[in-house]
Amino acid sequence: MVRHAAPACRRATRRNGNVKPVSCAVVALAFCALAPISVSAAQLESLRLHESPEYTRVVFDTTAPVRYRAMVLENPHRFVIDFEDVSLGPAFDPTAVALGRDRVDGVRVGRRGDGYRIVLDVTAKLQPKDFTLLPVDPYGHRVVVDLYDTGARAAPRIVVTQPRGKRDVVVAVDAGHGGEDPGALGPGRLQEKTVVLSIARKLEAMIDAEPGFDAFLVRDGDYYIGHAKRRQIARDRRADLFVSIHADGFESSQPNGASVYTLSDRGATSETAAYLADKENRSDLIGGVGTISLDDKPDGVAEILLDISMDAFRIRSIEVGGYILEQLGKTTKLHKQRVEQAAFLVLKAPDVASVLVETGFISNPAEARRLNQRDYQEDLSRAIVRGIAIYMNEKPPTGTLLAWQREHGGVRYTISRGDTLSEIAVRYGVSAERIRRANKLSNDAIHVGQVIIIPAG
Repeated sequence: MVRHAAPACRRATRRNGNVKPVSCAVVALAFCALAPISVSAAQLESLRLHESPEYTRVVFDTTAPVRYRAMVLENPHRFVIDFEDVSLGPAFDPTAVALGRDRVDGVRVGRRGDGYRIVLDVTAKLQPKDFTLLPVDPYGHRVVVDLYDTGARAAPRIVVTQPRGKRDVVVAVDAGHGGEDPGALGPGRLQEKTVVLSIARKLEAMIDAEPGFDAFLVRDGDYYIGHAKRRQIARDRRADLFVSIHADGFESSQPNGASVYTLSDRGATSETAAYLADKENRSDLIGGVGTISLDDKPDGVAEILLDISMDAFRIRSIEVGGYILEQLGKTTKLHKQRVEQAAFLVLKAPDVASVLVETGFISNPAEARRLNQRDYQEDLSRAIVRGIAIYMNEKPPTGTLLAWQREHGGVRYTISRGDTLSEIAVRYGVSAERIRRANKLSNDAIHVGQVIIIPAG
């Protein structure tokens, strides 16, 4: 992409429903981008907007590479993009795209020479970043503009103060895909990004309800976040566990069942694991994220340091993944009976235990129907929470309330469907008799929802 200085300042005004270019005095920021190839008679096929907490993404689908010039104007604030030598496709209809948006409250389109000018009325001063994307399934050529907040809108950081040595176990819940990247597609245009966000929200709420736990969503809306950014968000919040939720598809409609994956840099443990990892790792190309380089270290050194620091957390990841898989097996069919491993980029955090939960195959019609049902999503979420809670109570991170309770007064445990007193005793390394005495139980009878104390070992 070649950048040039902005031409003479122009201002867009509206007359009789059309956009007319006239002179203006103030241009907050001007920039232009010229694609290296100019193709005549290209069409603007569609305009899409995706809002994230940090920026609004504006995406123009085109039938071929296009030449364009863009600028941000003030008084009032608006973003202007001029496309050269283009026509509007029959499906190009931006009239409703700005409805309910936070940063963009109107879109206007007008003829300009041999092309079109598109004006986005914005609610504040924004910093743009523009780029083009080559075709990648399911998209063709795209012009992408990310409108970033300049800082005035930045959300205040929430800091939770806890007694020393009694902090919550922090869990990052990551809904895969989003925005430009729909993920796998199921029958009836069902999209993976929508299903997994719904499951992730339920999972976050259930984890928050567990004593000694604090969960947060990495993505809480229809926008895309790159793999590296997802990992960084978890690290910035000092997460003890990163759980990425997916509902992927396969080449055929036959595979079904839930799976749990952890990171491997030595090859995938199955053909399915290799296929899914490759498919997930392409999301940055679909979602529109550039290549990430480790340019702050000599070549190769950063990766070596990363791998060394990750060894201990790989072990924790496999352990917690096993607990989650065991609980999922009580709720739904499993695709694999063991924790699988593959080179998922989203799991490559150096100091956070990380697992990827495949809640099922959206490419399987019967499983897709279940994945789209609220009750089934809640069942899956409860199973994941049980696995996390059991593991963290058994091996709590240092300095947490769970660690303090385990050392001094025991662990609070909520009975789930399928639990037995003898099984709980085995998990926590204490006798069933000690559990009965600690809770004044006359026998081994327990019921779902009951809270018991697991005495300290």
